[in-house]
Amino acid sequence: MDFSTNLILITGASGWLGKGVLHSLLEGIAECERLRTPISNTTIRVLVLPGEEKTIQEISDQIEVVVGDLKNSNDCQRFTEGSRGGVLLHLAGIIHPTKRIQELYDVNLRGTQNLLEAGINSKIKRAVVMSSNSPLGCNPFPDHLFDEQSPYHPYMNYGRSKYLMEQHIREIQQAGMVETVIIRAPWFYGPHQPPRQSLFFQMIRDGKAPIVGSGENRRSMAYIENLAQGILLAAMTPHANGQTYWIADEQPYTMNQIIDTVEYLLESEFHQACKHQRLRLPSITSEIAYFVDWIIQKMGFYHQKIHVLSEMNKTIACSINKAKKELHYQPTVGLEEGMRRSLQWLDKEDLLHNL
Repeated sequence: MDFSTNLILITGASGWLGKGVLHSLLEGIAECERLRTPISNTTIRVLVLPGEEKTIQEISDQIEVVVGDLKNSNDCQRFTEGSRGGVLLHLAGIIHPTKRIQELYDVNLRGTQNLLEAGINSKIKRAVVMSSNSPLGCNPFPDHLFDEQSPYHPYMNYGRSKYLMEQHIREIQQAGMVETVIIRAPWFYGPHQPPRQSLFFQMIRDGKAPIVGSGENRRSMAYIENLAQGILLAAMTPHANGQTYWIADEQPYTMNQIIDTVEYLLESEFHQACKHQRLRLPSITSEIAYFVDWIIQKMGFYHQKIHVLSEMNKTIACSINKAKKELHYQPTVGLEEGMRRSLQWLDKEDLLHNL
């Protein structure tokens, strides 16, 4: 793969997506012809929080680690120093704050502003920035698909923090300060998953996975290597400058399909005894959770389980036609194979028995 630079900068490298992108760069993506060959003669510089450096250094000596925080403008300047012509992959962000809503704006908005200002000062060539489905909220009706022309309707404070981030990115791109590409990704899955995804698998096995309403509401999902493919193609495609792309699997899945697939794999291939039950809740449960979530966030606080429950009966689905046409993006891994690889990773890391 060729990015026409000898330096790639990555934030969020220690996270779920960041590790997926790192491995894709260092090992290549076999299913994608343009990305099949690993990078060579290119330094990968990553920004990680204190205490995260060891796990990254163990991956490859091709990685240069800078310890710092996006919220600190001086750390961002150190990270981007000497990066003229480099490509920045900004993958860091907060989805679920530990307690206070303010964290979302401190990291997703002001952290991005700090980083891009430092990058512009250092004359980076392009920034590919990870956004979300949340700036657009939920689909207005069940068969609807978001595309790049869909209007903003931010979902709670996370959606608003990403919406404001996207607005800032467009402003600096239109001013000619730096090339930018915005990537919107929905719920993703795959190896290196965090504990919250493993908890979801455990709930499925134990018959406690919630189905709110009929379970036929659709969710776009992105297997981690599919998402890495879209990010890297956006970084290396010249005419992607100034564009926004949805990156996800080929088609959305229903909540029933997602849970059924994980249950099938757990039992048939990974010898986990499943209870074949669901925690079935009426659709109004999510509406009540939404109201409670709204009140909690208005007070400046955050409760992850209530927030997630508020979305459980919603359709959040997108079209990837623009990415397929302009980036030649081809998501080659679907739900069953992607979940299989997730479980294989858990098994390899000796985490499967701890579900």
